[in-house]
Amino acid sequence: MSRTHRILTLVLCIGLRLQAGAATAPMVSAVGAVGMTVANADQAADFFANVLSFERVSDEEVAGEAYEHLEGVFALRMRVVRMRLGDESIDLVEYLAPPGRPAPADSRSQDHWFQHVAIIVSDMDRAYQWLRQNKVQHASSGPQVLPAWNKNAGGIRAFYFKDPDGDVLEILQFPPGKGNPKWHRPTDALFLGIDHTAIVVGDTDASLRFYRDLLGLTVAGESENYGTEQEHLNSVFGARLRITALRAAGGPGIELLEYLSPRDGRPIPADEHANDLVHWQTELVTADADSAAPRVRAAKVPFVSPGVVHLEDAALGFHEAFTLRDPDGHVMQLIERQ
Repeated sequence: MSRTHRILTLVLCIGLRLQAGAATAPMVSAVGAVGMTVANADQAADFFANVLSFERVSDEEVAGEAYEHLEGVFALRMRVVRMRLGDESIDLVEYLAPPGRPAPADSRSQDHWFQHVAIIVSDMDRAYQWLRQNKVQHASSGPQVLPAWNKNAGGIRAFYFKDPDGDVLEILQFPPGKGNPKWHRPTDALFLGIDHTAIVVGDTDASLRFYRDLLGLTVAGESENYGTEQEHLNSVFGARLRITALRAAGGPGIELLEYLSPRDGRPIPADEHANDLVHWQTELVTADADSAAPRVRAAKVPFVSPGVVHLEDAALGFHEAFTLRDPDGHVMQLIERQ
């Protein structure tokens, strides 16, 4: 074989390997900001900044046909305040128009619309006292230490509480040897960042077909949690949960919470919309929205947007995106960043 032939063959092989790698690359490369609809963005931002040490990094007001299609809300005008803690971010979304419905007053941790973010703290006792000083509403009876018999979760300390809109948040402290090593770096900070967002699902296996098999997230851990500590953490008598932690290459994780008992969690209402105060949505970063959307549609995943939406202004940090629902109705927004 001539030298020219060898070079051409090598170039062809490299090209084929690159194509094969692109074909098998995960659809989702990172989990981005976790968004929650709030009644008053200023009040919510003050709470996250003053109580939980988040930093306000942007404050944008958007409207127009593209955003209407992206969110599935007609004639919208929304204000999006991005708050950052450590490496992770949340979006506080206030719908100036049209206003949505309040969250159900009788919401429970096992209802399928339940979602929270887990905020890592360096000292659970000090963090709990700080929250008490700021008069947060309890969702747990108090901080809980998961028992040592639970190999994957034993020693984790956690506490659920509520923000001014009634959304449940979690503070969490990992014992040595558990969690991302960054949560164990020496620091004077009390609130460190977001480890994951947790969602209640009806069938873990169905969710895995969506998040793992279709979107390309990987399973990072599994456990089955029960006992008095778990009951008092979730405020659910007789709680027994199958918990599956999922990760992309970057960003916080997504944790699946399947209640094996009780099985009376209510589904997300079919008419839930982005302006309703029960609404959460999570950004998933993809390299190419135009190529990802047909693969998702072929899997018969329900879309909120009619397809990929092109945003001329990219005010929210991305220029193409589409919005869909997972098997339980949780909203995910696949975004292609600039």
